[in-house]
Formats: sequence, structure tokens, C-alpha cells
Amino acid sequence: MRKLNVIEFLTLDGVMQGLGSPDEDRDGGFEHGGWSAPYFDDRQAAAAAEGLASTTAYLFGRRTYEKMAAFWPTQPDGNPMAAHLNATAKHVATRTPQHLTWRNAQVLDGPLAPAVRKVKGEGEGTIAVLGSGVLVQDLIAEDLVDGYRLFLHPLLLGTGKRLFRGAPVPRRLELVDCTPTSTGVVMLSYEVVPR
Repeated sequence: MRKLNVIEFLTLDGVMQGLGSPDEDRDGGFEHGGWSAPYFDDRQAAAAAEGLASTTAYLFGRRTYEKMAAFWPTQPDGNPMAAHLNATAKHVATRTPQHLTWRNAQVLDGPLAPAVRKVKGEGEGTIAVLGSGVLVQDLIAEDLVDGYRLFLHPLLLGTGKRLFRGAPVPRRLELVDCTPTSTGVVMLSYEVVPR
């Protein structure tokens, strides 16, 4: 059975919004887009490459899928991330009817919890959730997350969408790995402790 891992880039105060570019996500008047760029280094690149080896599927919310599908299919396969994303199965959680054009992408069939459980049961490896803040809240509420891979940045923004917005019940996590980078980012890996 596959494990579902949430992979997020966060500020120290938990903000996950708009990490990639100034206009990535301006919801709520967010003005700090692109905040993660100065912190990227070779250790983060190596960690991403390691993660690709075990990832056998991706799960996205609709908005994240649309942003990813507008960019990654046009990137050369010489880019390891592009090659993996383009070739690997992608599942999209959406309530809006979609015609998905990105290769190997399909809409989850039916209600979220049983659909995700079905995907988890279809093989080995890891299902990676990238971004997809609204979806992550639903996955947490449905107790579907097996682990978190967090890239904690030494930055306080004070505003923006946060990863953990109020869990329905307390959950214990086990620290599996903690690696600092040259720019002060701390890469944290947690497994969810079974109840």
C-alpha cells in the first residue's frame, strides 16, 4: 500500500502561500509571493531528487494542478523534476468538471476519502501532495496523511495561508529526519504516528 506524504515549503510562522513567484497566489491581498527563491540550495535539490525515486503518484487540488499543468509539460525532460512529473500518474481532487490535458492526469472518482484510499491501495511507493493547501486540510481531516516533508524557511511573513489551520483532533508525529541547508532552511521529515 502506498503512503501519502504532504510536501510543503513553509516560513517559520507556517505560511505556505505564494512561495514560487510574486503573482503565484495573491488571495487575501498577499504581497510576499516568491519568498522561497533566495533560500534554494544544492541540498534542497538533492532532497527533491531523492524524493522522486519513491514517488509513484501525485495528488493535487484543482488550483495547484492548473498552475503545475501550465508550466511543467513545457519543460525539457532533461530537467529531472519535469521528466518525473510529466511521466508519473497525477490525480486531481476537484468538484469542478475538468478536462485534464497533462499526460497521465485524471480526476479522482467520487468522494475524496474513498477515492484517495483506493489510490493508496493501488501499488507501492509514495503519493506526493505538493502545495494544494485546501486539499491538504481535507486530507488531514479525513486522517489520510501518512507523513510530512517540510522545508522550514528562516523567515517570518506574518500573513498568508498557513499549512496547519486547525486540525480536528491532536495527532502525534515522529521525527524521521532533520537536515539543515546552507541557507538556513531546515528539511524536516515526519511520519504520522498511528492511533
